[in-house]
Formats: sequence, structure tokens, C-alpha cells
Amino acid sequence: MKNWFMLSLIGLDQPRIVAKLSAGLCKSGCNLGDSTMGRLGNYFTIKLMVEFEGDKNSLVSVITSVCGPLNLDSHLVQIEDGSPQHFEPDVRISLFAEDRMGVIEDVTVPLADAGLNILHLESNLGENSEAGTYYIHLEGTLSGEGLPKIYQVLEKLEKKGIKSHLIPVNAQVS
Repeated sequence: MKNWFMLSLIGLDQPRIVAKLSAGLCKSGCNLGDSTMGRLGNYFTIKLMVEFEGDKNSLVSVITSVCGPLNLDSHLVQIEDGSPQHFEPDVRISLFAEDRMGVIEDVTVPLADAGLNILHLESNLGENSEAGTYYIHLEGTLSGEGLPKIYQVLEKLEKKGIKSHLIPVNAQVS
């Protein structure tokens, strides 16, 4: 019986890390499903769904043999179903604020309260000439009152010094 797992890995970035990781897992009997990866600072991070014939302990052994030489720390959770469930975002929102503690909370809480289900969020600090600027890019689906409520939140954020740009990506959204 095949089982599904969610695998998270993190370690210092290095050349060919994705190729070595995917080849090692596949050669060990893992079927790779959905994944997301990126670089945060000098670190590589990946989350991926893995289908594997054996149990969790057997997969831990595989992960140790593949990820040990790459110096990747891992976290593994068995999940019920690995079949893809794709959600297309209704909106993309880019926000720009002065870098300070709590800015993510200041943005995400009122947007969630207004009915935005955040599917994806990336954030980063500006570099060199943009030092002190914090960028937040997110995608989400709308529920509840739709776009008018989201625009109200963005207007309130603007008064707090958080600039925004919203792009509706679903023509059905109003």
C-alpha cells in the first residue's frame, strides 16, 4: 500500500541540491508530488508531498540516507491524501511598508477578517537603496463580501503607511 507524506527540508544552499535531492528520493522509491521550494537568505528550503510504498520509519531511513550528505534537516508528517487540489487565486496583492516588527500581522489579520484566504505569501526586505522597505506579495481567494471589503482594508492600511497594489486575476470576482 502506498502512503503519502509531507516532507519539509532546510539547509545551507548549494549547487545541484534540487537535482541530488530529487534523484536520490526517486531512486529510493519515492514518487514526488506537489512541491514548493525557495531560498531564504543563504538557506534552501523545500516542502514536498511524497508517495512511498513503505511506512513512515522506512521513509525516514531513505530521507536520512539522501539528505544526510546534503546536510538537510527534515521534518516528516504522514498525510491522508496526496492528490493535488489546486486553487486558483482570485487576487494578487503587493504591499510595501517600512520594515518593523508586526508588519505581517498588520496586513494578514485584517485581510483574513475581510474574507481573504491566503494561498501564498512571500516577503522580503529591500536591498541597498531600498533598505528599510519590507515587501509582501500574496495571492488568495475571496469569500464573504468580495473585493469591496478588501479595498476597504487596503485603504485603512494606506493610512498606516502601508502602500498596496491589488490585481484581480479571476474575472468572476467583483
